[in-house]
This record gives sequence, C-alpha cells and structure tokens, in this order.
Amino acid sequence: MASNTITTESVKESIIGKLQRYYGLTVSEASQQQLYKAVASTARDQIMSKWMTSRRKRHEQYGKRVYYLSVEFLMGRSLNCNLINLCSQEIYEQALRELNINLVDILPEEPEPALGNGGLGRLAACFMDSLASESLPAMGSTIRYEYGLFRQKMVDGQQVELPDNWLQNGNVWEIAAMEDTCQIQYGGHVEETEENGRKVFRTVDAYTIDAVPYDMPIVGYNNECVNTLRTWSARSQQRIDLQSFGEGEYMKAMEEMEMAEVISKVLYPEDRHYEGKMLRLKQHYFFVSATLQYALKNFKKYYGNNFDLLPDKCVFHINDTHPGLAIPEMMRLLIDQEGLTWELADRITQRCMAYTNHTVMTEALECWPEEMMKQTLPRIYMILEEMNKRLCAMLCKSYPDQWERIGHMAILAYGQVHMANLCVASCFSVNGVSQLHGKILCDSLFHDYWLLQKQKFCAITNGITHRRWLIESNKGLTNLIKDAIGDGFVQDAEKLEELVPFADDAAFRDRFDQVKKQNKQRLQALIKARQGIDIDTDFIFDTQAKRLHEYKRQMLNALHIQVLYNRIVDDPSFSMPPRLFLFGAKAAPGYGRAKVIIRYINALAKLIDKHPRAKQMLKIVYIENYDVSTAEVLMPATEISEQLSTAGKEASGTGNMKFMMNGAITIGTMDGANVEIFDQVGEENIYIFGMCADAVDNMYRERNYNPMSIFETNTEIRKAMSQWLDGTLFPDQPLVLQELYHTLLVGDYGGMPDPYFVMKDFGSYNLANRRMMDDYQNREKWLKMAIMNTAKSGYFSSDRTIREYNEKIWHIQRQR
Repeated sequence: MASNTITTESVKESIIGKLQRYYGLTVSEASQQQLYKAVASTARDQIMSKWMTSRRKRHEQYGKRVYYLSVEFLMGRSLNCNLINLCSQEIYEQALRELNINLVDILPEEPEPALGNGGLGRLAACFMDSLASESLPAMGSTIRYEYGLFRQKMVDGQQVELPDNWLQNGNVWEIAAMEDTCQIQYGGHVEETEENGRKVFRTVDAYTIDAVPYDMPIVGYNNECVNTLRTWSARSQQRIDLQSFGEGEYMKAMEEMEMAEVISKVLYPEDRHYEGKMLRLKQHYFFVSATLQYALKNFKKYYGNNFDLLPDKCVFHINDTHPGLAIPEMMRLLIDQEGLTWELADRITQRCMAYTNHTVMTEALECWPEEMMKQTLPRIYMILEEMNKRLCAMLCKSYPDQWERIGHMAILAYGQVHMANLCVASCFSVNGVSQLHGKILCDSLFHDYWLLQKQKFCAITNGITHRRWLIESNKGLTNLIKDAIGDGFVQDAEKLEELVPFADDAAFRDRFDQVKKQNKQRLQALIKARQGIDIDTDFIFDTQAKRLHEYKRQMLNALHIQVLYNRIVDDPSFSMPPRLFLFGAKAAPGYGRAKVIIRYINALAKLIDKHPRAKQMLKIVYIENYDVSTAEVLMPATEISEQLSTAGKEASGTGNMKFMMNGAITIGTMDGANVEIFDQVGEENIYIFGMCADAVDNMYRERNYNPMSIFETNTEIRKAMSQWLDGTLFPDQPLVLQELYHTLLVGDYGGMPDPYFVMKDFGSYNLANRRMMDDYQNREKWLKMAIMNTAKSGYFSSDRTIREYNEKIWHIQRQR
C-alpha cells in the first residue's frame, strides 16, 4: 500500500522544504496557492515513483494496452482524489493540521482542468480512474485545450461566455514529454509514384505543425498501477518570422504561430461557419494522428516491424465518432510509412479499433463535407475513397440492387463523410452505453449493419467512479456507511448492497437524514459565496443538472414550475412543501434555442422571487458555470434527481447514477440508464412518468401528434404558455419566448411541432410530481427510499463497467 511508504513527518518535511526551495517562504508566510502547490507536488513525488514502477512492470509483461481516444476528458480537480487512491488522505490531513493548514481550504486553489464539457468527457474521466484501479494498462488521449469550452456567467438572465484560462497558474500534475513530439500535416496534395514495384504516396506542399505531449498520471486505488492521460498541444514549427518582425510587421511575424496553435486553443469551436467546422476537423485529426504515431513508435521499440502482433498489444478505443479518423490514419501510417499492403493494413486496423456510440439522434451523428476532407486531409480522403469503394462492393453482395440502403450505410455518400458508418464498418466491436441504447443501435440506428455482423454489437451500461462521486464528494455519507458495513465498498462498490437492511433501522435513517441536511448547508454556503443568493435548507432540493439540450427537457421542468407558481397565485388555499429547483447547465455558444431556455428559467426565477406568497413555497437558482467541483457539492445535497429526457433519446446518462449514489430519488422517463436504475431499486423507489421509447417511435412514425389539442384542453398549460407572450415574464420584451411557443405548437419550418413531446408528457410528469410530494412528507418512507437508492447504486460503479469492457472487448491482462 502506498500509505506505508510515507509518514506524517515525511509529508511535513516535504511541504516545508518545497516552500523554502520554490518560494523562499515559511508555511505561515505562504499564500493558499503556494500551499496548494507544495502539497500537490509532495503528492506528485509519491506518484512519480509508482508511475515509474508501473511503466517498468507493463514493459516487462509485454502485455496489451488500451489507448482510449476521446475529444474530451472532464477530469475535475486531482489532489484529493489522488490522496484517496494513494490511501494517504488521513496522513496528509494529519500533517497539514500539525502545520496549521486546512486541506479543505487549499483544495479550491487547484484549477479545474478545462479538458471537457459534459457526460462524454466525464465518462472518459471515470473510465481512466477505473482502468487504473482495475490494474489495466491504458493511455487516455485528447487535446490540451488552453481555454477549454468557456466560463459561464449570467448577465440579466442570459448566458455570457468568458474564456476559461485554467492554465494561467500552471498545472502541477502534467509533465511535458518532448521526446515524443511528432508532426501533423494538413493540406497540400498527394503525389503517387512507384518504387520497387509498389505504389508510394507522398503528401507535398503540406502545412506541418508539431504535436507536443503533456502527460498526467492517473492513480489506481490501493494498487501499484499508474496510467497516463496524454494531452497534445499544437505548436508551430516556426515560432517567429524575424524578417517580418525586423520590418515592423509584428502581427505578420507571429501569424504562422497563431494559426498553428489555434488548434489546441478551445474545446468545440463554433461550427456554424466553414472555418469553425474545418478547425474541428483539424482538431480531431490532430490528436488521433499524434496518438497513433506515438503508439506505433512505442510498439516498434519492443516488437520491431512485426505488425501482425499489433492487435495483440494495442487496442484503440474510439469514444464517439470524434476520434474516428484514427481508422484511416492507421491505414495511412501502416501503408505509407511502414510499407504494408492495403490488405494487411486493413486486416490489422480492423482488429485494433473498437467504437462506442453515444447518441441515437441521427442529426447528431458526425459528418464532414467531402470537399473539406479532401482539401484539409488529402491523403486521408484518398484512403476513405478506397475504403468506401470496397465497403460498397461488399454491401452490394449482401443487399443487391438496394442502392438507397447501401447509400445509407456508406462512408462517403451525398457529399458527406459519415463518421458513424466509418466506425461501424471498420471496428471489430461496436457498443451502446445502456441496455436500451444497445437495443436501439441494433433495432434501428445501425440495423442494416447488425444484420450482417451481429457478433460485433453489444451493450455495456455506463458507470461512475464512486471514489470521486461518493467517497471524495460526500464524506459524511461515506463515514456513515463505513460505520454501518465497514470500508469494503471503497474497493468494491457493489458491497453497498449491504446497506439494504439499514433502510429499516430508525437510528440509521436519522443519521442519513442529518448527513443530507449538512450537505444542504454546504451547498447553501457555496451558492451564497458564488452568486450572493440566499437559499433555505428547509426547502426540498430538486435538481436538474446536465448539458442543456431540448431533448433533455429542461423546458418541461420549467413549465411545471410555472404551473405550480400559477396555482399558488390563483388559489389562496393551495399549499405544497417548499421546493428549491436547482439548474446547472451550459448551452453551446451557437445553440440559440438553448440560450432562450436559460432566459426563460431565469425570468421565471425572478417572477417567483417578486411574489410574496410564491417565494415561500418556490425558489429557482440557476447555478453559474456548472462544473465537476460544483457537482461534488450539488449532488450530495440533492433530494430529487430530475432525469426528464424524451424516451429513446438519452444513450445512458451518468448524472442519474451520481445523484442516486448520494441518496437522491429519481423522477424520470424510461430512458437510458433510468431503465436499469428502475430495475435495481424497484418501482417503489423511483418515480417513472411519460411515454416509453417504443411509444415515442410510433409517434414519430405515425406523425399524427397534435400538441395544439393539449394546449386547447389543458387550461394550466394554456395559461402558462400564454404568459410567455403577454409580458408576464418579459414586460419590456414580450416576444422573447415566441420561438419556444412556436416550436411547441407549430414546429420549425414545417417540421413536427413539440418534437420532444414536452406537452405530451406533461400530464404524466405532473401526476408523478404529486405522488412524490405526498411521499416526501412521509419522512420514514422517503428516507427508506433514499437509502435504498444508495444501497443499490454499487452496480453503477465504473469499475464494473470497465471489467465488462475488458471481458467483452479489450481482453487486456492485468498489471501484476
């Protein structure tokens, strides 16, 4: 165990010494930022020796390694989680107490790494933790975004995007691996020649930039495995044009550097215009090309040119379609640089690549204009053309004369490069991220491929790392659980099941309730400090925290709140348990409708606050700049978890699991992992409403849904929606919400009205809320339900998820 190698005294000596050497200061003179860096670098020293040993053991085993390719990793702060995984947290806390330092005070000094945005990136981060904790050799690969997505600020109820300069004070955990710098080429044209009887392709007149890797250690829990998260930074090969600089043309002198390094500036650059879309394409190619170049270099170091061994030593996992260019890039490297034939390169590539799909929405499946691909990556486009030709020839044998069907399955079709088709056609494994999602992939989204290769499809339900989302985030609940069942659940989350009998223990329920109250007070302090808003901890804490999108239906939640407001205002005898509605979500900068929904929610909050009676029963707080650190306070405080996505639209979700683990009770649709939460806790411990996925599919297919009839017959909905336009919410701009009104009742440009069935599911949602409020007032029943949710959450540990990936897809030997 790592904790055996350090003592309280050695930690104190290291911190004091680092403060003296780095800053020339004593502990009492140092700032909080300096104290954080001294503590973090002490922990890093401890990790470094383990990292070195882990790397040596991996090389000695000559085993297989997974390269997990993801355009984002939403890591969160590392210090506290690293101390937990090192089994050193108590030693550090004691050492810091003896130095009159409070660990809780210095943790916020760590910058939140801006390497991700939503569920995709957070899942990747959880997977990295579990890969290391399961002793499975892995490298995560992404871009070292200088500014991430953005920092969210609310100004007059509207989202404003600010730069997130998370690297301004450096990153204690990263180490530049300059020796692995490689070159990435864009543009130019391909020249074909013949050498020794074989065709040779060279890209000439290309624009070349450097990819510089920075490595962060990922520590496994209570073991000797330390994996690596590698982030790639773009750097111009020409730092400055001295001739232009000498002539006073300073901007021109720096132009090439700025144009090259824009690639790693921002996560998800706006792609409504051609230049933005091209930048995204360059980003995706940049990090997969760099990763594959490194992987082949590392492979050749130990196995030479025996590339037949590559699938036995490396598996490249494509997390959604963003890294899908890894497939043609591997072909390029094996053919153009290593001299393999097309047939051999294709066979090796297909045995190396696995793909996880994360969306069932066809409009969200990534495509690139063929002309853009040809212009930006000409050799990659040539390879895609050949792959598509061979694929279509194969499909013609399976589906003769069915040209529309083949076009739907092709890599290149209708002027677009279809990345999902590329991944499904070329990977040896394709998986969904919940059981429902996996079924939808086989039954509809990729049905034609499934008919041909059923064996490559599977479903593996997502998971979360309980070490961050319970043990690190909710210390009070963690200690309560340890007192009840011991600490075995820290290693094996499924041991949380042992809590089931304690749901009937009145003393345990009281302590569980007390922990929830303490967590509500912690969130109260955070909101007050950050936004200056006072909240009452006697209110029910009801949370919807997830990326803002129409299918996630924040609008359904807000519409229901507005109906509650109207009931309070219109009926002096109406009462309800006081309820605080918390929202946390960023809207993509170019997603105008999502931004309008944010304005709607904030206007509703303002309306409630102005009414003397309504504000005694209702409160809305839109939490600014929702991130991992905020979630670590929000989720333990939450009592009701809103999971409202239109059935069949959410691939899985992981926020639902985090809330559940912290004792929140779900109100949701039978969508994504909600289905499996329902299976785990039973119908008596969850509130399910709305249509199922099959009913939603039928509604889309039959196209006979008429939301206007609901508007006309449901007086509460009609009144609330009429208030969108009559100045109730926006007295000076009464038409702000006209777009939402029009979308629900008429549709967009001839499209289907209310396409995510907000109005259709409203009645069922309203009834589920009434049942839930009745149950909440029965404290014994509610606390039993909450405890059962925590007790049944162990199944959703990402440790279990990773074991399934390894058993079904990767087949990696554990590091000994």
